Amino acid sequence: MDDKPLYHDGMRELQAEFDSVRIADRLKQVTVRDHFTDANKALIEKAAFFFLATADAQGQPDCSHKGGMPGFVRVLDEHTLAFPDYDGNGMFRSLGNLRVNPRVGLLFIDFEQPGRLRVNGTATVHRDDPLLKAFAGAQLLVRVHAERIFPNCPRNIHTLKLMAYSEYAPRAGHESPVPAWKTFLEFRDALPKPADKPREPEA
Repeated sequence: MDDKPLYHDGMRELQAEFDSVRIADRLKQVTVRDHFTDANKALIEKAAFFFLATADAQGQPDCSHKGGMPGFVRVLDEHTLAFPDYDGNGMFRSLGNLRVNPRVGLLFIDFEQPGRLRVNGTATVHRDDPLLKAFAGAQLLVRVHAERIFPNCPRNIHTLKLMAYSEYAPRAGHESPVPAWKTFLEFRDALPKPADKPREPEA
């Protein structure tokens, strides 16, 4: 477990103001852990998306939606998960931040059976990771060493139903269409050179 306190002075001030110090400490005691449980693994590996929070070297935050087909995030062991980086808009805001500040926060939400899970830790980005070959369309792989894992109350999560997976989500045997914005006149001459054919997962 990360040695840094879970609550800093700003959090403690508000906890004191709203008389929530006792419950905050109890939640830390009961729910916060440094390893994935079977239930954590099941929630993560059925997810078709999650939210990734990063920050630059000066602490300026950024939050990004990461999506794929269920299983695109994998729990590798009780302390590690991994997910692929797919072709995007080329800004590399999240992965660029990881180059200068490896601290991350991941938020997984299940809208069909309301539940959510936070994963805080440190991340590394890999170009030649052997696991990269297991993800169709992946260009990089991110590994996250989890330091704090904890669920949150789902009471304000609205129950939603997934209607369809995005046609752009990479998967084996599927050729994703070109996103419309890449055809816009103002972007055409600035697009990266065509990459090699997306990786197909090994059998």
